Amino acid sequence: DSQNGSAATMEEFLNQEEASTKRIAHGDIIDGVVVRVDPDEVLVDVGSKSEGVISSRELGTREAGTPDLHAGDHIKVFVLQPENEDGNVVLSLRRARAESVWVKAQEQQATGEMMDAEVREQNKGGLIVNILGLRGFLPTSQVSRSHSSNLQELVGQRIGVKILEVNRKRNRLIVSQKAAFDEDRARQRGELFDKLKIGDEIEGKVSGLTTYGAFVNLGAADGLIHISELSWDRVANVADVLQVGQDVRVKVIKLDPDTSRISLSLRQLGQDPWDHIEKRFPPGAIVEGEVTKIKKYGAFLQIGDGIEGLLHISELAWEHVEHTEDVVQVGQHLRVRVLQADRSRRRISLSLKQAEDPSTRPAESEVSDYPGEIERVPEAERERVYAEVSAAPQE
Repeated sequence: DSQNGSAATMEEFLNQEEASTKRIAHGDIIDGVVVRVDPDEVLVDVGSKSEGVISSRELGTREAGTPDLHAGDHIKVFVLQPENEDGNVVLSLRRARAESVWVKAQEQQATGEMMDAEVREQNKGGLIVNILGLRGFLPTSQVSRSHSSNLQELVGQRIGVKILEVNRKRNRLIVSQKAAFDEDRARQRGELFDKLKIGDEIEGKVSGLTTYGAFVNLGAADGLIHISELSWDRVANVADVLQVGQDVRVKVIKLDPDTSRISLSLRQLGQDPWDHIEKRFPPGAIVEGEVTKIKKYGAFLQIGDGIEGLLHISELAWEHVEHTEDVVQVGQHLRVRVLQADRSRRRISLSLKQAEDPSTRPAESEVSDYPGEIERVPEAERERVYAEVSAAPQE
């Protein structure tokens, strides 16, 4: 019995001893503590039944930046061989550092964090970068749009990138500047929307022109000045007002975070010409204007900066007029009488015939057959005409 008890005790001891030692395999990266530094090797306690050894060959080729080793130092080592002929674990400090960097690259890929990379050179397919001390590849398709036309200008610079692919077996590391740029811009855009308020006046640079307006770069996002918000005057061509690259000060008139749209206005920084319209153009006043548009129901005249009035076809002449263009043409300058100015509805009614010399007015009998009652037709038509036309340039 005593013999059986001793055998059991010995077995338990061996099991505990085996459990207390690490199972080490080739390729493992493990923690160790330097036990002794000799000229030809470094002994490292790795928790195994025998000590690990870093050979003199490795010590003689250690990379720049590797610290000198001293007894008691805690280090990470790579297992080259779990056990050599002497029963020691063969270790590599250099491989541990290299493999740790690849592990870190995999972790950075998984988290999607933006990293710093140095652009070393350009090749046929893109750029070679140094990231975490590893050689990475930035394909041309993954270069930020702002630099995609000239890759050479990035050589020697440090740029932000995200890791797209890590393949240790093939020593393959693919990165993207575009993904990092887009993420950073999205973050900045969110901060911009948090900061901006409707009514704010901000500085920007014109980044593009279209037939319907101008885009303004605000740093983290582009805003749009619709053509109707460029000037109080009617604008036919955006390029008549703004040019690409021009610095502008604009007013924020609408924010839509869901679609990342910012609506801007240039004209609202100036005084609204309709603010005192009734005083500027009182009923009965004679003013001069230029014909800007011809319609079947009349003509529009610009009689001031940002002010257009309607000259209804019934107010062109005392006699019946079949076609507006029979009396007036675009670009023609006319003297007209103001019939009514309405600030709230931004409307002005004009008359050409009533601005003429009263002596030229025909007798009532000569115009009695004018279709539709002269005094009522313009007023009735005016509502429909203004509803149709006054908003047209804004669309």
